[in-house]
Amino acid sequence: MRISRDWLQKYFHAPLPSAEELATALTFHAFEIESVEGDILDVKITPNRGHDCLSYRGIAKEISAILKLPLSSDPLKEDAKLEPVTDAVSVLIEDTELAPRYIAGYVKGVKVARSPEWLVKRLEAMGQKSINNIVDATNFVMFNIGQPLHAFDAGKLQAKDGKYAIEVRKAKMEEKLHALDAKDYTLDPSMLVIADKNADAVIGIAGVKGGVAAGITEATTDIILESANFSGASVRKTARTLNLRTDASQRFEQVLSPELAAFGIRAAADLIHKLAGGELVGFADAYPTPHVPLPVTLHASHPTRVLGVEMSKEAIRDGFTRLGFSFEEKDDAFIVNIPFERLDLLIAEDLIEEIARIEGYDSIPSIELPPAASSVAVNQNFFASERVREMLVSDGYSEVIMSVFSDKGERSVLNKVDSVRPHLRSTLVDGLNDALKKNVQNKDLLGLKEVKLFEIGTVWKEGNEDIMVGIVTEKEKAKEDPLSVFVKNASEYEPLPLSETARYQPFSRYPSITRDIAMWVPAETVSTDVAATLKDHAGPVCVRIDLFDEFKKEDKVSYAFRLVFQSSEKTLTDDEINAEMENVYSAVKSKGWTVR
Repeated sequence: MRISRDWLQKYFHAPLPSAEELATALTFHAFEIESVEGDILDVKITPNRGHDCLSYRGIAKEISAILKLPLSSDPLKEDAKLEPVTDAVSVLIEDTELAPRYIAGYVKGVKVARSPEWLVKRLEAMGQKSINNIVDATNFVMFNIGQPLHAFDAGKLQAKDGKYAIEVRKAKMEEKLHALDAKDYTLDPSMLVIADKNADAVIGIAGVKGGVAAGITEATTDIILESANFSGASVRKTARTLNLRTDASQRFEQVLSPELAAFGIRAAADLIHKLAGGELVGFADAYPTPHVPLPVTLHASHPTRVLGVEMSKEAIRDGFTRLGFSFEEKDDAFIVNIPFERLDLLIAEDLIEEIARIEGYDSIPSIELPPAASSVAVNQNFFASERVREMLVSDGYSEVIMSVFSDKGERSVLNKVDSVRPHLRSTLVDGLNDALKKNVQNKDLLGLKEVKLFEIGTVWKEGNEDIMVGIVTEKEKAKEDPLSVFVKNASEYEPLPLSETARYQPFSRYPSITRDIAMWVPAETVSTDVAATLKDHAGPVCVRIDLFDEFKKEDKVSYAFRLVFQSSEKTLTDDEINAEMENVYSAVKSKGWTVR
């Protein structure tokens, strides 16, 4: 999420440090930072904190706790009063599992116009274009406190006896919606929609996108505000099916507290009144099962046992205070009242993690684990796999890891990788044969005289799931055996040698070209000197030189080398390689050597 330091500063009286310093603080205590550009931080919010930190208020709370800077105000601290109540709008929820809460706010007599400059700049900092003061107000509140909102043009809905009716229901098969992105979407009963009940017409896709039919325009005078809570799983499935992901759906997918909906609509209604005037007729709140956060008890000795470092009562008390958690101390226990928006805090260990995180993981010393009280149990399959792997690699084999999906097999999968591989493989042989064909073409590049491959993997055959070992070479057909036949005397792991590889680099995506050269040289000339000469003159795209033949005759010796050329940027042509080989021939002749 993009975070503007200027916007964040509105939460504090004391001046905030630079964007770079804020990035460092968040990195070591909360979240990764994707980038810092000027006063804009791109913060990578982890999934477990999407319910409260995809908002400026959430990030401000983190900064407050980390840097010990008090908030100047907290928009979620006081109760959100949904007054007055109105019956001019009714709300019907078909399935409260999919929509635990839906609040409709009815406002009359607004004037749709351009947003003030401060609001335009706030939205531009988030990469959003200003639309109008009504829509901008709902977007501002979403970014500010994390609750998505939507505004419908009440004049485009159907009223009965002067009253409107909003229904949250499942879509009908083949039901259509012309959305605000000017695209048409075909819906199905797996999707939740917002409907004008009086007209039995869809006006929005729940938690994802509104429809054009009830969209806000310059002619709008009366609006119905939506602030709801939808099932994260339902919104995620709908957004994925429709290939339609929005800022709103992103937040609902992370699961929000239904309590947040009240704060969102209250803030939006107040802001719209300031920007567009109008009269707040009232709210209609459908909330059949209110969310009740349960307190979590943490005994004072628990953090020390879990963290392995002494954690005093004072340190625990300080951590909860910095985080803004209210708590009660009873004997040696802290009874913590979990803020409604912190859906990730359920057990005592969650609170310990919060204390350690805010204190700083770097302040917890590294201590070696004590010796195991008993011998470590050996995983037979792992032991056998390592043994087989070591044996085959020492014999010149290279390991491949092929896909477990196949175009044929006994077991089909529900979530297909693609349309041509809908089954789990019943053998390693097919994959090994495919790998052999591909690798033979790169034999010279790899410096191999023969390609020899193996795979250790799972197959599904005859109702069983077994781990198999398969091998294939250019001279031997692919075959496989159960890994179990290799399990022998697996009673203690042996330490494996550390890798001596100095560096790794990716393979080029472009094909290689091979050239051979053989020459007569004086008998006292060693092959490494000849190879060095060839390398010096073969150009930067010569990636490998191998001696593949050598024999003596009288006072001369014949060396034959294979040169492999490859670029990491493009496909090389024969003309380019011929030019490099001419340089090689010239160098060979200048040494007095004779090309055969």
